Amino acid sequence: MEKSYSKIYRILHWAIALSFFFLLSTIFLRLTWMNKEHMADIIEKYLSQNGQVLSQDQLIVLAKQIRQPMWNWHIYTGYVLVGLFGLRFLLPFFGEMPIQNPLSNELTTKERFQKWIYVIFYACVVISLVTGLLIEFGPEGWEAISEEIHVLSIYYLVAFIVIHLSGVLLAEFTKQKGIVSRIVSGKKNMKE
Repeated sequence: MEKSYSKIYRILHWAIALSFFFLLSTIFLRLTWMNKEHMADIIEKYLSQNGQVLSQDQLIVLAKQIRQPMWNWHIYTGYVLVGLFGLRFLLPFFGEMPIQNPLSNELTTKERFQKWIYVIFYACVVISLVTGLLIEFGPEGWEAISEEIHVLSIYYLVAFIVIHLSGVLLAEFTKQKGIVSRIVSGKKNMKE
């Protein structure tokens, strides 16, 4: 049986997906081109060509200031994601997007596996969102441990995206043709 996706389901799905993509982009930039040491080296090279010198600590502070506006967008997107996931967990109370039980006896092994992946994913997202909020608003003594846990988010997020996209493509090219068009338009693929 083909599953149909309501408009609110599709909007929420793609809003969350775009938020995750944007968050990953900011993380990628922070770890690569906008890495503070890399940026400090570029600044140091430019300044030395013009006969100016800053200490390594000053260069790092300057590099952090340059990339801060980009990182602010990571934080803003995190707030958006808190709202989107809050909505995701409220909607079942209004009859939309029920959270499925992975312990149901009516599920096949494959369906049970899929449900557990989502439960684990949701739990990890909640942990990431809570630790992100603790970094911003929590007690100062909690910041370091919250940040350590929060940094681990990239691993589960990338793993989930790979598993999710692989599962969608596998479904699209085997028994659930049209799953991609249904999550985009809400309608069954007309090519069949």
